[in-house]
Amino acid sequence: MTADKHLQSWQERFEMAEAMQPLLGKLYRNQGVEVVLYGKPLLNASTIEIIKSHRLVRRHVGEKLRLRESFPFVEALSKLAVKQCKVDIGKLAVNYWREHQDASQIEAYMSQELASAIDHEDTQQARDVVLYGFGRIGRLLARLLIERTGVSNKLCLRAIVLRGGRKGDLEKRASLLRRDSVHGPFNGSVEVDEDNNAIIANGTYIQVIYANSPDEIDYTQYGINNALVVDNTGIWKDEDGLGLHLKSKGAAKVLLTAPAKGAIKNIVYGVNENDILDEDTIVSAASCTTNAITPVLKAVNDKYGIVNGHVETIHSYTNDQNLIDNYHKADRRGRSAPLNMVITETGAAKAVAKALPVLAGKLTGNAIRVPTPNVSMAIISLNLNGETNKEDMNEYLRKVALSSELQNQVDFTESTEIVSSDLVGSRYAGVVDSQATIAEGNRTILYVWYDNEFGYSCQVVGVMQKMLGLQYQSLPNL
Repeated sequence: MTADKHLQSWQERFEMAEAMQPLLGKLYRNQGVEVVLYGKPLLNASTIEIIKSHRLVRRHVGEKLRLRESFPFVEALSKLAVKQCKVDIGKLAVNYWREHQDASQIEAYMSQELASAIDHEDTQQARDVVLYGFGRIGRLLARLLIERTGVSNKLCLRAIVLRGGRKGDLEKRASLLRRDSVHGPFNGSVEVDEDNNAIIANGTYIQVIYANSPDEIDYTQYGINNALVVDNTGIWKDEDGLGLHLKSKGAAKVLLTAPAKGAIKNIVYGVNENDILDEDTIVSAASCTTNAITPVLKAVNDKYGIVNGHVETIHSYTNDQNLIDNYHKADRRGRSAPLNMVITETGAAKAVAKALPVLAGKLTGNAIRVPTPNVSMAIISLNLNGETNKEDMNEYLRKVALSSELQNQVDFTESTEIVSSDLVGSRYAGVVDSQATIAEGNRTILYVWYDNEFGYSCQVVGVMQKMLGLQYQSLPNL
């Protein structure tokens, strides 16, 4: 009987998750409502992923959230005229069941909690996006933009720009979008239109443009206007170089997916995105490491105050290193990346000050490249103004991850078994490993995991939305 009971319970959860999927899809595509469960996106999630996301709720609130308890909230949400927002169905359900014994008041409760988004008039116009470069970050950005396809989507991927154009190039680019050795297969279909030099992914028509310089393209001939050009190449990092993009017809703004030089604003989404003004035409999304550490540093500084500290990055090898020993202009990077740990420099610690000026001059940093293809870790050693201990520090950071303005940037794990490969695909800027936290008196050492490709790309999408004025409510309110 015990075995049958477990199987019956699993079957019930599976069927409930299956029933959720069409409702979740319609909410996004028809109303622009993105449903999450304690920050975990449910859009395009598989049945197993939906079940797993419910199991993780215990980590946040210390108690289970069953699918039969959350499903009525998805049903109620689908009946409301809620538009253009992100709704955390997990938080709504947990808060409701703490005060109610039955489901009779769910619709009234939802109407009250989501009132600001009901019959919301959406005046935001869809904007064109061009990916200039199609490497690791470019392809992940494409995946993130394509997964949001629908009538409510405001970030419209219209083109990618490449150098080259030799025979077979288009199919090879499409193949790299279809298959990824780290992040797995593309979730959908990818077709090639050779006649029109285009890739069609899940119905999204992406023009492929070949060019050798940012200023030689007329985007308007492809029907692209007032576009945000996202430069993923890292070739141009100053205002003069990135400004070449703005000389092309149809380009309006430029976002660099690397640290910028000079006076260009380096933005860490969730920390200083409000520094972006309407008149800013060139912005940087900083580096993956800066994005990983700055939200955690902000949280710690807000509560304890940081006197000084050091950040050591244990970083996966990158494309600018050699597979086998060969000449490289940089020190040590010429040695085989898959075979060596390589000490190198990082500007991430100093770059924090561009997003969080209060920490200017307080941090040093270094990096060790290690033989893994993705997911990195920052070890943050800090001297604080206030005193703390491991339990208090972890409890504070758990609350930051759960219910603060940084909840979309900072995640928190209590697992004693987690390793780097478990974080592949994490959508957070950084994940605090609470088991490794060291804190005593006014000193603390924090270990922060981050998917230096996917998590960073999610941060970049946030900056894109802010640059184009595409902001959405997150409900329920904190």
